[in-house]
Amino acid sequence: MQSFATPLFADAEASYTEARYVIFGVPYDGTTSYKPGTRAAPNAIRAVSYNFEPYMPEYDLDLTDVPFCDLGDMYTETDPESVTNQVEDTVSMILADGKVPVMLGGEHSITIGAVRAVRPRWYLVCDAHLDFQDEYRGSRYNHDCVSARVEEMGVENIIIIGARSGSKEEFAHAARHTVYTADMVRERGIDAILREVKEMIRSDPLYLSIDADAVDSCLTPGLGTPDPFGITHWDLRSVIRALAPLAVAFDYVEVLPCDSEQTAGVAARMIREFIGCREASGTGSE
Repeated sequence: MQSFATPLFADAEASYTEARYVIFGVPYDGTTSYKPGTRAAPNAIRAVSYNFEPYMPEYDLDLTDVPFCDLGDMYTETDPESVTNQVEDTVSMILADGKVPVMLGGEHSITIGAVRAVRPRWYLVCDAHLDFQDEYRGSRYNHDCVSARVEEMGVENIIIIGARSGSKEEFAHAARHTVYTADMVRERGIDAILREVKEMIRSDPLYLSIDADAVDSCLTPGLGTPDPFGITHWDLRSVIRALAPLAVAFDYVEVLPCDSEQTAGVAARMIREFIGCREASGTGSE
């Protein structure tokens, strides 16, 4: 029989029951503050995922040997708080079944529901923006309020890598936590920063969130809120390789598929990295 492409993430061929990782999309951009369109990202990321070979030579791992599945896209409500509740329900189900959720955005506000399901000891996000607004454009569930809502849940340990945008008040507030600006990453190097981060986190449960705009918009321009002078895609890969084995859940958000697939391509590769390096480290099969 011939092979046929599906609208699901490449190589996600396991059943839900068999899967160790469960990918799902949340095509929602209801609170987007600049360019709309991130709702189209889950399928754009899936489409470009077929461009890559299943074999990952860096890990001597073939993704076809890893049991992971793709549930497809959630049928979202329009109100951001309702979407948060939908995401929380889904992530809670996946965790209760002993699997690792991998969420494709959509905008960043969806992360609030996922973190609420996980209640991690640490929340680490790569993001150009601090997202410590208490309310923005009439909603406390705006994509500019994610860090504020995570803190409100009682997650005391928040680490932001790649930040370079926020109000004076947000930067003052973020100083209660750990912020590595994009300038700091460039000056100190991502490896030195990750050594510090790993010393802080040790083996505690971690939620890992990647906002695509952490990466310099001159490198990956498909973004709803593009911002230059960011970290590089190499830095981002280092973050995932260092921290994926510690993460109990993962998301990749804020891809706007309006470029020549650079941004969606990086997202697809990072999702593969998340799964691949966990498997190579032995975390996935525990």
